[in-house]
Amino acid sequence: MELIIYGTFLVLSLVAYAARQVANKGDEKKVSISNINFKSFQKSFFLVYFLALLGDWLQGPYVYKLYAFYGFKESEIAVLYVAGFASSVVFGTCTGPLADLWGRKKMAIAFSVIYTFCCLTKMSPNFWWLFIGRVFGGVATSMLFSTFESWYVYEHSERHGFPSEWIGITFSITTFWNGMIAIFAGIISNVTAETLGFGPVAPFVVALLPLVVCGVLVVNTWEENYGDRKSNFSGSCWEGLKIIFSDEQVLLLGSVQSLLESCMYIFVFLWTPVLDTGTTPLGMVFSCFMVCIMVGSALFSIMANRGYTEANILKHCLIMISVSMAICCYTARPGATNIDTVISFLAFLVLEVAIGMYFPAISYLRSQVIPESHRANVMNWFRVPMNVITCGALLCLHVETISNDKRIVFGACLVLSLLGTFLCNRFILAFRDENASKKGGIDIENDVKSGLLDDVIKHPKLEEVGE
Repeated sequence: MELIIYGTFLVLSLVAYAARQVANKGDEKKVSISNINFKSFQKSFFLVYFLALLGDWLQGPYVYKLYAFYGFKESEIAVLYVAGFASSVVFGTCTGPLADLWGRKKMAIAFSVIYTFCCLTKMSPNFWWLFIGRVFGGVATSMLFSTFESWYVYEHSERHGFPSEWIGITFSITTFWNGMIAIFAGIISNVTAETLGFGPVAPFVVALLPLVVCGVLVVNTWEENYGDRKSNFSGSCWEGLKIIFSDEQVLLLGSVQSLLESCMYIFVFLWTPVLDTGTTPLGMVFSCFMVCIMVGSALFSIMANRGYTEANILKHCLIMISVSMAICCYTARPGATNIDTVISFLAFLVLEVAIGMYFPAISYLRSQVIPESHRANVMNWFRVPMNVITCGALLCLHVETISNDKRIVFGACLVLSLLGTFLCNRFILAFRDENASKKGGIDIENDVKSGLLDDVIKHPKLEEVGE
């Protein structure tokens, strides 16, 4: 198994490089390299966001292993995971309105402080310290996946006035480098866990540095921006919920996101017990997953360049995840053979490629359908059903039958992904109808006046407007 993992990492790296070269040729047709202001703005965002992601990814490969290292049973580990997801439901929902009202820069600084504390709790074998750490980790994760994106979209559209079509380019790049960072993090965590003498505690110590530097850079380089500050805190929370239920596109997209990410986070818990044979290099397995995310990011760019809409790419992601879950419904059986484990590993790789395609697609679609004034708020409401579903699935592992036969959980994920595919089809129709009614609504004149379209050589989105 170990040889297969290292060989797979090498092959996937070559595939990712080749796919990225093909994708880059298409991207050069979209945005001129000479747009210095846009490139400079991107870099200021990337530096901070990538450090935040590095601090997050360094912890990924060894969370489950750390809890097992401290002697906790699978059911107790499941409770710790549930604590993180539940805190995202209870407290994480508040981070969106707080970011809109209090300021997204301040919330990004709070992320750095909270996640640093979370890492420090991992150094204690005490269950309740670990439990508190998971609670704070859930809050920090909500901040990471809403505050940073909301800050960028506001700066991109409102402060700098760049075309909305360029948002998808930025998030495609972040997804690619997210994969690169995660690969690097997986290798570093693997090396530090095996060589520093601290076991699975070591990656959490290393994660402190990028998190602290991230906070310092936010303080010194970011401008503050806000969402809708007219409402009070409770009013802002309910306003976000009203937006979701009053707009069919927002509701459908949020439902698709919740279903797909439920599968993703359940997988985050399951992959270690399914693949760990005792000698499995978990950090390298994690790195393989992250290379697949890079491949998926490149595939997103290639498909977008060839005329696929972001909504259709999202549907392809759900189909791929459904196939992966269907395979695991057979191979993750009790007493699985080595061949079964290898096939499960390959199925997981397919899922990760889909995730790599998913992130830039969903980021672009959210930027198109969610009102800027309540972006962080609405995005955190999307996470509520996802966290509830994930908590329910993990708590089911307390049932001995389910704990011993994880095919049941994979079967539930298959149902979720198929339901997500159905709702995605509904979203595609709604999104297409809405765009058709606004076909002449893109204000090209303003872009021409600002000189931004001078940098656009040939962009599929703008071609569609002219047809």
